Amino acid sequence: MSASVLGLRGATTVDVDEQTHIVDRVQHLLGAMLERNDIHHDDLISIIFTATDDIHSCFPALGAREMGLGDVPLLCARELDVIDGTPQCIRVLIHFNSLKSRAEVRHVYLEGASNLRDDLPQ
Repeated sequence: MSASVLGLRGATTVDVDEQTHIVDRVQHLLGAMLERNDIHHDDLISIIFTATDDIHSCFPALGAREMGLGDVPLLCARELDVIDGTPQCIRVLIHFNSLKSRAEVRHVYLEGASNLRDDLPQ
């Protein structure tokens, strides 16, 4: 069986727009995503972060860089400002190489984002 490129989704929320808090939440989320899916550094292809308009103190990718993922292509973007959307939310999409099937991927939603995608296996 050959490796495939898979996508892994995750999200978390922050309580305050402060750099140390955002970095902590991003690192906790990324750690859970990587651990739950047995993803190693060399498996990573890229990571995309989005943040809602109420997050200004830092780029969410800072958390990834500070945990040693600075050599992985990282991109930050704005989340759509949707009516009744989850505030202070950071979403993540990890692209990675794996021998797993798409059905085996375990997405991770934490804090106030835990109800965003109850249709995905966690």
